[in-house]
Amino acid sequence: MRFMNRSHAGRKLARRLDHLKGEATVVLGLPRGGIPVGFEVARRLSAPLEVLLVRKLGAPFQPELAIGALGEGGIQIIDEDRVRRLRIGSDHIERLVRQEQNEMTRQAEVFRQSNQSVDLYGKTAVIVDDGIATGSTAQAACAIARRQGADRIVMAAPVAPCHAPATFAGTADEFVAVSMPRRFSAIGHFYADFRPTPDHQVVELLERARQG
Repeated sequence: MRFMNRSHAGRKLARRLDHLKGEATVVLGLPRGGIPVGFEVARRLSAPLEVLLVRKLGAPFQPELAIGALGEGGIQIIDEDRVRRLRIGSDHIERLVRQEQNEMTRQAEVFRQSNQSVDLYGKTAVIVDDGIATGSTAQAACAIARRQGADRIVMAAPVAPCHAPATFAGTADEFVAVSMPRRFSAIGHFYADFRPTPDHQVVELLERARQG
């Protein structure tokens, strides 16, 4: 399946989540591409939309290849096997962590502004991204939501590899995707328009969601 853009993918994904209607649900979009997808999900579920700040840690010379992820509240996930295979030193990881922490701080100021994050205690957290590749970023997001008191975690994305449900078996209570192909290379291959989502669009969609 190929999506026209993130909004189209979000509408497709939202239909797969109709069973959550009526629950105490919060939709958490991962910046930046997960916000346009999450906006459509939140609208269909009549649920609040919030941004959940997570940063991928990319391999040297291959920034799209994740060697781990960093999240709010000190969450840090490192793929030790991949780090060892690529012979990545601890000094590189430390520099990368500092760099991504600075970017998370910047995103918190831009995306949240004066708004407080939504209370997740006792609620169902639907974590949404525009696609799942290695899953490290999304797993960090699940850990954050769990730490913040979410009673149930649903990881949702328009597209993911066929093994994704097994990957999230220990971190999410439910995994939902529109398409889970056996042959999976890059998320962008499943979108006609996969241009980066700019900061101002994230801010606009979050504000629209808060206004109902």
